[in-house]
Amino acid sequence: MKVILKEDIEKLGSRGELVDVKDGFGRNFLIPKGKALLATKGAIKAYHEQQRREAEKQELDVAKAKELADQLSNTSITIPVKAGEDGKLFGTVTNIHVADALKEKGFDLDRRKIKINEDVNALGEYSATVDVAPEVSANVKLWVVNQSS
Repeated sequence: MKVILKEDIEKLGSRGELVDVKDGFGRNFLIPKGKALLATKGAIKAYHEQQRREAEKQELDVAKAKELADQLSNTSITIPVKAGEDGKLFGTVTNIHVADALKEKGFDLDRRKIKINEDVNALGEYSATVDVAPEVSANVKLWVVNQSS
């Protein structure tokens, strides 16, 4: 029996592959569990069409992510914090501060996708990396300034 795998199955094949399996394995396990489709001509054609649409959608998502990364790379943010006379901060600047400052600029990003490249415990200029998509990231310039009371 020939089936099209809907997901990766160890020792059998990866998602989208057309594989030959024993009739009982396909009929009693793979197809009822939704792990495979019976490989008819119509199913093969429909599955390839669905794969093509998913690839196009992913390309569009990557294009949007690159556009957002370009906008972020051209953005610098100012983070006002309390600091002592010698320029040392009372605390540290975290990705939450960066996410809030970016939100004020119109970028609504998940704070877990923001990584500050070094410890921010003094006034000055720093950079942070924002992971926009799995393959796309952007560097944002941070200005840490003394907060006026």
